[in-house]
Amino acid sequence: MAEITAPIIPAITPAAEAGAVSVVPEADQKADADKKTEPAGEVSIAAEADKKSAADKSAEPAGAVKIKKVKKNVNIRQVHTGRVYVKSTYNNTIVTFTDQNGNVLSWSSAGQCGFKGPKKATPYAASIIVKDAFEKAKKYGLKEVSVFVRGIGGGREASIRALNANSINVSSIKDITPIPHNGCRAKKPRRV
Repeated sequence: MAEITAPIIPAITPAAEAGAVSVVPEADQKADADKKTEPAGEVSIAAEADKKSAADKSAEPAGAVKIKKVKKNVNIRQVHTGRVYVKSTYNNTIVTFTDQNGNVLSWSSAGQCGFKGPKKATPYAASIIVKDAFEKAKKYGLKEVSVFVRGIGGGREASIRALNANSINVSSIKDITPIPHNGCRAKKPRRV
């Protein structure tokens, strides 16, 4: 039994202007004619679905192996002794780990750790902040620190206790809270 095939008709394409003639099957010519009859602003949903499925197939072949980009090992300087600055206010607590020159290694605050509102100035928040900042500074090999505390908030003492709990040797503690020598006029006391 003989198979019936569609006749192949040459079609003129933009490449034909350069002198080349391409051969396009008649079925493709009919599909091109159907596309021309649709209004310019409308696109069929089936055509969009075909494009999306084709894009998904081309992005990930069936048996492809995903390649992960790996960063080169960067030499991280080792800092065995450093400083910890604790700024503890009525509203927040901020902890900063630095080297001996004051170059920041890591820092953390209550807002960064997910505390909101009045919970940011609590002693519990201070312990979580110190733990978070130390995890970031651990890669520098920090073992011994000098602590500089500023402010009068609730996280003052809790942050120092948390340093000891995280196996950091605290060599000294210094209070650097700014004290005015009768500078600006103080605020009037609140009437509660």
